[in-house]
Amino acid sequence: MKLFQPAKETWLYRINPAGKFLIFMSLLLIALINNQFDFAFYQMVFYMVLLLAYSGYSGKKLLLFTSPFILTFLSSASTMILFGKGSEIWWSWGLIKISNESFHHGLLIGFKTLSFGALGMLFALTTKPLLLFYALMQQFRMPAKYAYSFIAAIRMLPLLWEEIGARRNALEIRGIQFSPGVRGWYERLQQYAVPLLAQSIRRAQRVAIAMEAKRFQMGSARTYYYQTRFAVMDLICLLFFIGVLAGAYAVSVILPIKS
Repeated sequence: MKLFQPAKETWLYRINPAGKFLIFMSLLLIALINNQFDFAFYQMVFYMVLLLAYSGYSGKKLLLFTSPFILTFLSSASTMILFGKGSEIWWSWGLIKISNESFHHGLLIGFKTLSFGALGMLFALTTKPLLLFYALMQQFRMPAKYAYSFIAAIRMLPLLWEEIGARRNALEIRGIQFSPGVRGWYERLQQYAVPLLAQSIRRAQRVAIAMEAKRFQMGSARTYYYQTRFAVMDLICLLFFIGVLAGAYAVSVILPIKS
């Protein structure tokens, strides 16, 4: 869990999670539907800079977190570049055919992938899941049965990791050895699956009994321990990201990338 502890909390941590969710979803939608090569490139650059500047995490952790998106960028872009269709052929060999159109389409898809990754990581790293679901319930009237289900699942994750560690230690003490290769994975699945499933069922039953004892009812009006509200910082955040998007578009017009 220490891996996800930021070195510092930036101003994005103080934004209402529900409002931030709408802002980032709008940015993701714009990145998805945009087909302008220059605009997509500068969107990617601006979002990567924001991730580095305002996530509050060190560069090493960000490189670790974004490595799957970088690999996805390389795979998706290279596939389109090598096997895409186009009329202006640059180089061909067998099934591989690189054209001007496939090259730009491949890079466009890659830029969108990195934009999605940067925005998604920036939102995930600067938003506490607990406050997000409380904000969705209070500001957007999300049904409590869905929100509390997600909250309970998130709360159970550390316990699940502890149980996996305890099960692993117990198997080591007993001297149980696993076969190499795929057979070993199947043997591990047999040794871990049933005990973890049984513990999860017991825990779910205890949680249900505790909620029933406290007269928890999904449809009744309720108060919240964590209160979330919209504030001036949320308006500043909205204007800031509008400015970022407008700046990326302006730079794409002023400094277009030569084809």
